[in-house]
Amino acid sequence: MGAETGSTEDSADRFGHDPAFAVHEGGKLTVRPTRGIASREDLALTYTPGVARVSSAIAAEPALARRFTWAPRVVAVVSDGTAVLGLGDIGPSAALPVMEGKACLFSEFAGLSSVPVVLSTTDVDQIVETVVAIAPSFGGINLEDISAPRCFEIEERLRERLDIPVMHDDQHGTAIVVLAALRNAARVTGRGLGDLRVVVAGAGAAGVACTKILLEAGIGDLAVADSRGVIHTGRDDLTPVKRWVADNTNRAGYAGTMVGALEGADVYLGLSGGSVPEAAIAAMAPDCIVFSLANPTPEVDPEMAARYAAVVATGRSDLPNQINNVLAFPGVFRGAIDAGATAITEQMKIAAAEAIAGVVGDDLAPGYIVPSPLDRRVATAVAEAVAACARTEDVTV
Repeated sequence: MGAETGSTEDSADRFGHDPAFAVHEGGKLTVRPTRGIASREDLALTYTPGVARVSSAIAAEPALARRFTWAPRVVAVVSDGTAVLGLGDIGPSAALPVMEGKACLFSEFAGLSSVPVVLSTTDVDQIVETVVAIAPSFGGINLEDISAPRCFEIEERLRERLDIPVMHDDQHGTAIVVLAALRNAARVTGRGLGDLRVVVAGAGAAGVACTKILLEAGIGDLAVADSRGVIHTGRDDLTPVKRWVADNTNRAGYAGTMVGALEGADVYLGLSGGSVPEAAIAAMAPDCIVFSLANPTPEVDPEMAARYAAVVATGRSDLPNQINNVLAFPGVFRGAIDAGATAITEQMKIAAAEAIAGVVGDDLAPGYIVPSPLDRRVATAVAEAVAACARTEDVTV
C-alpha cells in the first residue's frame, strides 16, 4: 500500500502545477440525459415498457431513427493514434485526450455531441469493419490522426460503405481552411486563384487534400514536393496516391528540388516540417504568399518570411493568420447533418472555404485573411453554406 500511495503522490507532485493537466483531470467529457427520471411514469416512458413502442416503430420504419434517437446528431471521432498532432505514433490511449478535445470543440462551436473512439489496431481492414459496425450509433464519422497512406484508403472505403458523412479532418479540414486563407491572400495582393503558382511541401494527408481542393477551385499551377523532391511522372518510386499527384500537377514536368521549384513561385504551402532557407523565399515572386503550417516550429521563420512575402500564415495561435481546422470541421459536420447529407462532397468543402473567407469581409488585411478560431460566426456560416450545397447537389436523404 505504501508503494502505491507514494506513486500517487509522485504523480501529484509531477503534474500538480501544470494547468494543462488540471484541465484534463478525469477526462473532459460526460454523457448527460436530456430527460430527468423523477417518477415511475418517467421510468416507464424512458425505459421499459415505453421504449419498446419506439423501438418497434423504428424496426418497422428505420427512417424514424433520425427523429427518435440521438444517432443523427452525434459524431464519432475515430483514431488509431498513429499520427497525433506533432507527436506521431503514440497509440490509442495517448491519443484519447486529443479525441476528447475534438469532441469538446464539436460541442462548443457546432452544438453537436460527439464520442471519441480510439482503436487498438492499425490494420486497415479491421479499422474499416469496426467503424462500419458501430456506424448505426452515429450521424457522422470524423477520422482523426490516422497516418498516411492508410488514411486515404480507410476514408475512401468508409465513404463507399456508409450513408452518413465521413471526413478525415487532418486532410480536409486543413484543405478547407487553406483554400479560404489563400482566396483572401490572393485578394489582398490583387490576384485571383487562377493567377497563382503554388509549391506544396509535403505529400502526406494534408498535402494531398490541399492539392486536390486547390485544383478543384481553379488554382493556376501547382507542384508538390516530398522528401525526394518535386513529384513528377518520371519517378519510379510513387505510391498510387503520389501517382495521382504526378498525373494532375506540375504541368512543366519539373524534376528538381522543392527549393528550386520555389524560384518565381507565388505561394509556398508548407505541410511537412523541416526548414526552408531564406534564399529560397527571397527567390519567390514579388508579393508572394507564405503559408508555413508546421507546429510548433514553422518551416519558414515568420519574421524572415515577412521580409519578402506580402502575406504570411502559420498554424500557431500566437501569430496572425492562424490556419486552424476548428474553423472548418464543426460547421462542416453541422451543415451536413442538418441537411441529412449522406456524404461530404468536394463542392461542399469548397462552399465551406468560401464561407470562412466571407466572414472576414471588408476587414480583409495582410494580417487578417482568416477569422479567429474563436469567432462564433464561422461555424454558423459554414454550416449554412454546406447544408445549402448538399441540398443543391442532392446528396441528402
